Amino acid sequence: MDKILEVKDLHVTFSTYGGTVKAVRGVNFYLNKGETLAIVGESGCGKSVTSNAIMRLIPEPPGKISNGSIIFKNKELTTLSEKEMRSIRGVDISMIFQDPMTALNPTLTIGTQLMEGLQQHQQITGDQAKSKAIEMMNLVGIPNPAERLKQYPHQFSGGMRQRIVIAMALICKPELLIADEPTTALDVTIQAQILELFNEIQEVTGVSIILITHDLGVVAKIADRIAVMYAGKIIEVGTKREIFYQTQHPYTKGLLHSVPRLDLQGEKLTPIDGTPPDLFSPPQGCPFTARCPLAMEVCDKVYPVTTERSDSHKVDCWMQDDRAKQLLATSAEK
Repeated sequence: MDKILEVKDLHVTFSTYGGTVKAVRGVNFYLNKGETLAIVGESGCGKSVTSNAIMRLIPEPPGKISNGSIIFKNKELTTLSEKEMRSIRGVDISMIFQDPMTALNPTLTIGTQLMEGLQQHQQITGDQAKSKAIEMMNLVGIPNPAERLKQYPHQFSGGMRQRIVIAMALICKPELLIADEPTTALDVTIQAQILELFNEIQEVTGVSIILITHDLGVVAKIADRIAVMYAGKIIEVGTKREIFYQTQHPYTKGLLHSVPRLDLQGEKLTPIDGTPPDLFSPPQGCPFTARCPLAMEVCDKVYPVTTERSDSHKVDCWMQDDRAKQLLATSAEK
């Protein structure tokens, strides 16, 4: 499959009075055309910072992309000027932000906000923009779109506002859509509708999607591949089946065991003890060592070598290294 996006050794830091926060530390992943990649992990692990870095929305200062490469359709985004990035944002790459109410301007009508991007990037007339806005509102399931164009964000429910934000992101027909926790503030029934909407839109437009979330239920429904992020690093990546049924990293196992399952009635949930490390001074070795029930002495000292379980399944854990397996086998024999 053709890669539409490739992120290599991405580092993002933030300078504060207390020191430098190393929010993203050497992230690597790719996205194929027409694919949905979910990036999952606890709050504060660097998911949203990674997505903002792709859009070049890291505020400078205090933040900066200190190292790495972001290649979109063979174009290096980290070296582009702000003017060049403005021609890409909303046209080739769009983003759905976490809270639709803060993403929408409360003083402008929905129609004005939907048509603004079209008129800015495509140089079309007001009537043409209005026609496309109505078409997009129909696509995302907004009833009576011609009338709703004249209304303001506060006149829409939370689910409807989320649909409007999705319509705004898709109206210029981007090839890449980044959805940053798009269902977090919604109730369960609306979540299901929004996820179904993503599937329908992907079938119609062929858009590639990066889904940022901590909800594994959302991931199970929509993702093709999953990247598990912890303390600014991607520690395991694989297909949906590999991550859910052939889990290798202790942190990924901990995430799955802390989620209720309908097929295991009476089972107690097992939370992950402890807290993530301080990214002002991240550990030298594996960042999960302090919370890991399988940690060895080497884990605290050296970051693990990436082990390839298959062409699509990679994990950063010393327990998967052949040398560790040989050591464990020798200890068992004794």
